[in-house]
Amino acid sequence: MKPSLQLKLTQHLALTPQLQQSIRLLQLSTVELEHELEKFLQDNPLLERAEDYPPPEALQGEHAESEFPSNEPSAEAALGSATGDEDGWPDEYFGSAGSAGSFDGDDDADNDYQDVQAATVSLRDHLLWQLALTSITERDRVLVGYLIDALDDDGYLSQPLEEIAQAMPDEFDVDVDDLQIALMYLQNLDPTGVGARSAQECLALQLAAMPPDLTTRLAQDIVLHHLDLLASHDFARLKKQTGADDEALRTAHLLICSLTPRPGAAYASTETRYIVPDVVVRKIRGQWSASVNGEAFPRLRINSLYAQILSRQRGSGLSVQLQEARWLIRNVQQRFDTILRVAQAIVDRQRQFLEHGEVAMRPLVLREIAETLGLHESTISRVTTQKYMATPRGIFELKYFFGSHVGTEAGGACSATAIRALIKQMIATEEPTKPLSDGQISEVLGQQGIVVARRTIAKYRESLNIPPVNLRKSI
Repeated sequence: MKPSLQLKLTQHLALTPQLQQSIRLLQLSTVELEHELEKFLQDNPLLERAEDYPPPEALQGEHAESEFPSNEPSAEAALGSATGDEDGWPDEYFGSAGSAGSFDGDDDADNDYQDVQAATVSLRDHLLWQLALTSITERDRVLVGYLIDALDDDGYLSQPLEEIAQAMPDEFDVDVDDLQIALMYLQNLDPTGVGARSAQECLALQLAAMPPDLTTRLAQDIVLHHLDLLASHDFARLKKQTGADDEALRTAHLLICSLTPRPGAAYASTETRYIVPDVVVRKIRGQWSASVNGEAFPRLRINSLYAQILSRQRGSGLSVQLQEARWLIRNVQQRFDTILRVAQAIVDRQRQFLEHGEVAMRPLVLREIAETLGLHESTISRVTTQKYMATPRGIFELKYFFGSHVGTEAGGACSATAIRALIKQMIATEEPTKPLSDGQISEVLGQQGIVVARRTIAKYRESLNIPPVNLRKSI
C-alpha cells in the first residue's frame, strides 16, 4: 500500500481554558468560590473587588427588569462579547463594577460592629479552678489533677485506675486506693456526674446528689440494677421486678430522662458553620420568585489604573492577565445566571412545598430540569451540589428538592420527601402507650392511596432517626 495524503473534516468538542474555568467555578460552593477568587485577586493585579461601588438591586427572575444605574453599562456591555477586540473597551467601563449587587441593596451603618469572639472555658479549666478552691492535701490535689487530664470530652474516665497508677512516676508511690480517693474528690466537683466510668455510674452520681425521696430511690434502683430493661422499654418486667405501679414508674422514668448522660458536653468547643444561601425565594404579587443573594455574589471589576496604562501601551505583558480577568468576571456572572435559572425552575415545580410544606413536595428528577432549561444533567448536578436556597420555610440545598417517587393507586406519584413527612406526622401524633409499627404505618398510607412496603417505611423511619416501635413505647 502506497502512502497518501487525505483531507478529512471532523467535528469534536474542545474544552477551551475559558470553558474549563466556567465548569470548575460552577461546581464550587460559595465558600470554595471565595477561596478561588482570593487566589485570582492575589495573582492578577488587574482584578479587584468593587465593594465600595454602589450595588444595584439583586438579580431577579427572567421576567424582572434591569435595575442597573443609567450611567453604568450592564455586565454584558461592560465585558464586551467573547470575540470582541480587547482594545475597543468603552472608557466608562474602567472603574465600574462588573457584576450584580447585593440582596437587600441598602448597606446601612449598622455594620460597623467589631468581631468579638466569646471566651470559652474548657472542662479541664473549670475543674482545675474548683480544685484550687478545695481544702485537700497537696498530694491529693496532684492526683486529682492527673485524673482530670485523663477525662475525655464527655467528662468520663475511660482509662482504668490501674493503668493510671502504673503510668505515674515512681516517686509518687501511688496505688489504686490513692487514686480511688482522688476519684471521689473529682466526682464531687461540678458538673455532677463528671469522672464517671460508665453511663450507669454517671446517672447514679446525679441521682445521689438529689434530695432523697421515693421517686429518687426508685430511679436509683432502676439505674443500678435494671437499666437494660429501661433501655429496651420493657416496662412489664420493670414493674414486676421493682414492684412499682404505673404512676411511680412513669415519674421515675421522666426523672432519669432529665439527667445528663454527657456532663462534659457543655464545655466542649464547637465550631459553628454558617451557610450563605446562593438564592433567595420570595412571594411577590402572589408569585414565587427566585433572586440571587447579593451577599454571596462577588462584585469584581478591572482595576482602572492598570487598565488605563494598558490602553496606552499596547503589546504590554499584562494583556494575558487582562484577558484572564475578563474571563473570570464573565464566568462568575454566568455561574450565578445558571444557578438562578435552575433555582427558578425548581421553584416553579415546587410551589406547593413553599405553600404547604414537606407533605406537598412533588417528585422531581434532574432530567426534568435539564430538559426544561436545555442543559445537560451533569450541569444540573453541578449546580445543585452545595448550593443553597433561602425560603420562608428555611434554607435548603438545591438537591433537597429532588427525590424518588412512589406510585399511588390513582396512577400518580408521591415523592419520598412527602412520605417521610407523613411518617413523621403520624409518629408525632401516635398514642405513646400504643405506638404505630412499620406495618401499621404502611396500612394507613395504603388507605390514603399511597402504596409503600413495610421495608420502605422502616428505611424512611431510620433516615429520620426515629427509633423502632418497641423503643417508642412508654407507660
